[in-house]
Amino acid sequence: MDEKSLKTSRWQRLGILIIAILLLGGTVFAYLFIFMGSSSSDTSNDELIADLTEQYDAKAAELEAAAAPLSDQYFDDFSDYLSEVKAYNAASAEAEVLGVKDLKTGTGKTLEEGDTDYFAYYIGWCADGSIFDSSFDDTENPTALNVPLDASVGLIEGWNQGVIGMKLGGVRQLTISGDLAYGDTQEICGGYNSPLKFIILAIEKDEDIAALNSELDDLYLQLYYAYYGSQL
Repeated sequence: MDEKSLKTSRWQRLGILIIAILLLGGTVFAYLFIFMGSSSSDTSNDELIADLTEQYDAKAAELEAAAAPLSDQYFDDFSDYLSEVKAYNAASAEAEVLGVKDLKTGTGKTLEEGDTDYFAYYIGWCADGSIFDSSFDDTENPTALNVPLDASVGLIEGWNQGVIGMKLGGVRQLTISGDLAYGDTQEICGGYNSPLKFIILAIEKDEDIAALNSELDDLYLQLYYAYYGSQL
């Protein structure tokens, strides 16, 4: 094969140039399509998050307003029980397994085993006397009670067992061993298998507040998915 046959003609070179331009253009077009599509998707998701956040905040405000009369009704009496929060011996609490002490007898229906159809205000504290959670807006200088806890959300076993026989409107103190609390599934009070104490005020469930709470939970899940759905 001679040297001449290895050379490309002007028309061949022109054809190659046209093909290269088309290939380059296709690559650029594909990049722009992906980039613009991604940008459009991000914008759409940002708008969704903004809309859901607005709905969530509005629903939370509605729920807080609906629960305010209950706070007004129970705050003064329940805040008096903060004086019951004291340090205790962790080993003794663990050995007690489940201690029950009625601080006030209610006049409503009696809670039976498996009964979760009620609301509750509560104070939970550790052996050193520190409060790890409560229904107060501020445990140092409380001014109100938060939205009451809906017992149907699922509670620790010691709580479920400890309220059996309690009458709505009553206040009960529970001493719960670590294995009936969070066991080794959750670190609390500085470690795992920590015994806990609670003071619980059980009250009748308000269906309107329960419905608002459920709607708020649904909005939270939608927000969570909007933020992290692609990573689930």
